[in-house]
Amino acid sequence: MKLECQGKPEVMNPTESQIKKTILKLRSYGPCSFASLTDDLGNYIQVAGGGVTCMVEKYEISGDNRMRAFHDKPSPVFPDGTVLVFGGGELKMKADEWFLSDMVVELFLCFFHKREYPENVGWRKAPGF
Repeated sequence: MKLECQGKPEVMNPTESQIKKTILKLRSYGPCSFASLTDDLGNYIQVAGGGVTCMVEKYEISGDNRMRAFHDKPSPVFPDGTVLVFGGGELKMKADEWFLSDMVVELFLCFFHKREYPENVGWRKAPGF
């Protein structure tokens, strides 16, 4: 596996601890606002933003599908159409697509260990894909 983070050298065969630290240090502003974890086949999970304003997507090479994560508790603070601004650009989000970094760590570790994602997290086709 390969862990990449904006402005940092890539890490081959990262540990759980390296993944967790990378995700928890992300911020929507500043030099580190997105990261990805890619397996040996080219499948990946990525995050944009940081802290309380994270967006998560995964890509499965077999079906050429990029999917965006959502959950069962839409944000009352960020309604549909709120824009996430981060180092890679801007993304229009739905209220149920905002994640806290702790949950992002959990999703990255599910990908890392090839485990099922939590039941309260679903995946929909990413906009524009």
